[in-house]
Amino acid sequence: MELYLMRHGETNYNVLGLCNDDPADPVHLTERGRRQAQEAALRLKSTPIGRILVSELPRTVQTAAIVNAHHGVPMTVRPELNDIRTGFNGRPVEEFHRALAGSPLHRKAPGGESICEHKARVLKVLQWLDTVTEPIILMVSHEEPLRVLIGHFRGLADREAMALKIDNCEILHFRL
Repeated sequence: MELYLMRHGETNYNVLGLCNDDPADPVHLTERGRRQAQEAALRLKSTPIGRILVSELPRTVQTAAIVNAHHGVPMTVRPELNDIRTGFNGRPVEEFHRALAGSPLHRKAPGGESICEHKARVLKVLQWLDTVTEPIILMVSHEEPLRVLIGHFRGLADREAMALKIDNCEILHFRL
């Protein structure tokens, strides 16, 4: 199986530097985010994608729909791919980072999940992937879940994976 991982396009919350893990919040792609998704769609146009996986958050669905205009394949929502539950929804990302200082892997805010809990949730999607018959899958998600998956595939330590920077609409390719 070939797996393409892609982060969603830029959102209004990215521009504002805010956390978002609630699918009901009014988070959407910016004009720049739509352009990023269109550019990614062109890069993937000739790739014979058989299925697209997305999180429950609208920004991944919006991004994937732009890419899928060239493919017309099934899109499957997988909650394992949701962004980390920070406990800081709608608040500045910097507040979330400060709250984790000292013990970023295990500390969590009320209503949130730790990095270790998040990792365990995200990696469950790999069990589901074992049931998929399509040879090429595109997974559109968020920076935190993509860090987990990239770290897993590259054999990185948790702290190394946490330090990865994944740009909006960056595409990574893995053969499983």
